Amino acid sequence: MADAEDAVQETYLRWHASDRHRVLDPRAFLMTTTTRICLDMLTSARARREEYVGPWLPEPVLDTAALAPDSRTELAEDLSIALLLILDQMSPLERAAFLLHDVFDFSFSEVATTLDRSETACRKLATRARAHVRALRPRGAATPTPRPGEIYAKHAQLMSAFAAATQSGDLNALTQLLASDVRIVTDGGGRVRAALDVIEGADRAARFLIEVSRKRPGAWWRQEFRTRFANVNGLPGIIVDAPDGPVQTAAFEIEDDVIRALYIVRNPDKLRHLVPARHESGPE
Repeated sequence: MADAEDAVQETYLRWHASDRHRVLDPRAFLMTTTTRICLDMLTSARARREEYVGPWLPEPVLDTAALAPDSRTELAEDLSIALLLILDQMSPLERAAFLLHDVFDFSFSEVATTLDRSETACRKLATRARAHVRALRPRGAATPTPRPGEIYAKHAQLMSAFAAATQSGDLNALTQLLASDVRIVTDGGGRVRAALDVIEGADRAARFLIEVSRKRPGAWWRQEFRTRFANVNGLPGIIVDAPDGPVQTAAFEIEDDVIRALYIVRNPDKLRHLVPARHESGPE
């Protein structure tokens, strides 16, 4: 998120330093400038990623509707963790071609100018990126999400049952709530304790969650913590607030009334932008 803000600021500075009377298409100028700045930044970002401790997850975004660049396409409103992880697996040029054409509705002629590539090359880049999305995107990712701050009652019920089973150490009840191929991804960034590998499979995941709860008895539910429901990157989730601010987010990928994936962000650097709740309450 900080990199994105830096890219926008740098674009703003270049816009004001340019001779705007000679700019024929401001939209194209701004998008081309922003894209090229982002491509440059990705080089250093990938180097930093190679040194990252444990699994990497995108920063939690709560108000996805406010960030949607365009309502004309489904992807424009999709800031789900699943899609962001897929984008992260693409090459920088694939990602740029896909976002510019499929999300921002640029023609391939405009994409070619922006990326300084031929139209044919840009079509191939976008096609490969689209294939990644179709192959890896969860089947339930296209389901509409409630308005910001709201969450479906059935999802809230499932997450409450999950919290109760984890807290009580009921292995059987917890396993029943998880898909057989469930994945748990925890991002501590080396700053706080977190699993260094992805946990896969219902039995391993359930045992891991209960073991963590026993090591930190009542960690999510101690009196000094408050929990609240929220949409986290377009997924139903729980935010854990300490007296001095959020300490953890958990986003649940739910399909057919079971949890298919759980994305937990504990890296404090990725939680600083979240505003603590004052009166909300989460699962009992």
